[in-house]
Amino acid sequence: QVQLVESGGGLVQAGGSLTLACAAVGGRFSYTRVSWYRQAPGKERDFVARIGVDGTTEYTDPVKGRFIISRENAQNTAYLQMNSLKPEDTAVYFCNADRLLPYNGRVALNTWGQGTAVTVST
Repeated sequence: QVQLVESGGGLVQAGGSLTLACAAVGGRFSYTRVSWYRQAPGKERDFVARIGVDGTTEYTDPVKGRFIISRENAQNTAYLQMNSLKPEDTAVYFCNADRLLPYNGRVALNTWGQGTAVTVST
């Protein structure tokens, strides 16, 4: 089993930066694919960014060039660096982890964090 511990959310003015952290405990972090999602009030939960076990990254178009997802396996932690924040980035941000089987990459366990609120003021 894996437990996700999130940190870094808060209030920031437009144009500012925040860095979210998602620490995973339990299992081998090197076999974990980490994603960030966000959900604004009254809207569906949307994909933001993902980093694979091989370090490959994916981003949703609205955050490309502004957000950077990274991982530090030695610290069992993934990060989402958010720069040039806009009011439309305001949402609850959720960390999601797919623990993969090392042999074939099949998802063995999926875990959601509790979410951390990010508010970008105008």
